[in-house]
Amino acid sequence: MLVPGAVAPRLVDRALVSKMEKGSVIVDVAIDQGGCIETVRPTSHDNPTYEVDGVIHYCVPNMPGAVAHTSTFALTNTTIRYAIAIAKYGVVEAAKRDPVLALGINCFDGACTYDAVAQAHGLEYTPLATALG
Repeated sequence: MLVPGAVAPRLVDRALVSKMEKGSVIVDVAIDQGGCIETVRPTSHDNPTYEVDGVIHYCVPNMPGAVAHTSTFALTNTTIRYAIAIAKYGVVEAAKRDPVLALGINCFDGACTYDAVAQAHGLEYTPLATALG
């Protein structure tokens, strides 16, 4: 249910959390976008859990940060082709050549080019094709 770049929709309210069996655990991987459960709040690797109505909550933003070396290799292996395309062609031409790369552009030349991000932050939305010229 996570909408990339947007605030996460709240899917679970506190009433439902309170009906969970005591000792249950919630891991909200959408916490980076605000979380999708009413009772969540960001925690840290140093103090990762808290309890609400007997339910343990684990809501650490950037969970891959716990395994930084491994997650960096995974991210780099996935994204290096985009960096190479941008270096070779420049942002505008690389985005025009690769629609998947274009999907990753949220802002360009002062314009918010991703509608969900614009809505989440109260900004004006400009289609990427318009911003690229």
